[in-house]
Amino acid sequence: MRFKNKHYAYENFYFSHYFFFFFHTYAQNQKAVKWIDENAIKIEDANADTNLTIFNNNLPQKFAHSKIFGFGEATHQGKEFFDIKAKFFKYLVETQDIKVFIIEDSYTSEAGINEWISGGKGNVETIANNFSIGFWYCKEVVNLLEWMRNYNLKKTKDEQIRFYGMDIQVVKNINLEIRNLVKKYTIPVSEELLLVVDNCVEKEVKYTGKSDWADIQIPKLKKIENIILDFSKSLKKENIDEFNSVIRALNYISKYTYYVQNHYSQDRDLKMYENVKWIVENKSKNGKAFIWAHNEHINNFKAGNYNTRKIYNLGRYLKEYYKNDYYSVGFDFGTGTQAGYFSNKDEKPSWKKVELKEPFAKTYAKTLIEAKDEIYFIDMSKALDGNSSDFFKRETKQIVIGGGGFNPKENNLHQKKFSEMYDGLIFVKNITLPTNNLIAK
Repeated sequence: MRFKNKHYAYENFYFSHYFFFFFHTYAQNQKAVKWIDENAIKIEDANADTNLTIFNNNLPQKFAHSKIFGFGEATHQGKEFFDIKAKFFKYLVETQDIKVFIIEDSYTSEAGINEWISGGKGNVETIANNFSIGFWYCKEVVNLLEWMRNYNLKKTKDEQIRFYGMDIQVVKNINLEIRNLVKKYTIPVSEELLLVVDNCVEKEVKYTGKSDWADIQIPKLKKIENIILDFSKSLKKENIDEFNSVIRALNYISKYTYYVQNHYSQDRDLKMYENVKWIVENKSKNGKAFIWAHNEHINNFKAGNYNTRKIYNLGRYLKEYYKNDYYSVGFDFGTGTQAGYFSNKDEKPSWKKVELKEPFAKTYAKTLIEAKDEIYFIDMSKALDGNSSDFFKRETKQIVIGGGGFNPKENNLHQKKFSEMYDGLIFVKNITLPTNNLIAK
């Protein structure tokens, strides 16, 4: 009888604490919804061509004083994310004179796109072929490039928007650019060294095992760079841009070579940060830039899988270096259509649509979807000063969908603290897939 009483007492204790925690959390969540309804900035719609009137009338102070803006996405397959980011980029071009657009894509995408948005030949279909990441091959992104083109046609060269890729995963044909310059100017770079460039470009990333391959190749690439730099000292000023482009191409190959050996996600982020920093310092006349990438790249979060090596994500590097000049905007969503590359039993892997009819349990989205507006912006500094700060500081799950899309068999949920990740958050209640037909009306 005494044992039963103890067991009963334990169950009582457990359930009373469980219900206390449940109702306490529920109360916190409802307080957060109330705060959001009263303080979030409504985004009128997800139309890329409409104005951010309400946002402009309630402009967050930190946002207004920032120079570099990282806009993320919870998934690479969100039409609304793309259109809202395009809307914000246009707003920042018009209000903050931002002319540098940086995307999670490769150096190889730049030349063709910059030629087109500056008035060159081509059309919406041919221009999209420049992307090395297939998710950008959609009407939403191409529409933004077309807007850049129309904007640039009315501007002088110095006033035009320029497009840059920061990623280092694709370096196809960069070796040809280097070979062409060496041949054109008869630069004394040996065939042996040029073969090193060829080999680095052709080397595939193997996501297993360790090697010292990059340690051997990078000094050779540096030797080529020094030869070209020494040769360029005797050139006339009008040829310098051509040489600077090739030096930058060599740097991308070096970063790719490093990534072949150090193939962790945050090693990739380290190199993206180095590229962004170079672009801002060398291509932005006012030190301002817009960055388009996944949430996992642009967020400020310091910890990570490889934090013992002190290698973090792009956004953390930007926050540590640029301080409040960097403003990160993350995205979250409640429901909608996604696609994933996966297979059911006895099927080959293929892309399949998945309908997410409600937010996952115990996620931020489960609470955020209860707010009144369909799309809204939260300035995190204001949220953390409000009476709902505990909600944003509490470690909670967020859906994270990467390059393989949504897979119901895998864990797409990750523990996050929005308070540590973003300076601003945009929530979209329902998302749809981007439009892959580039000429659709």
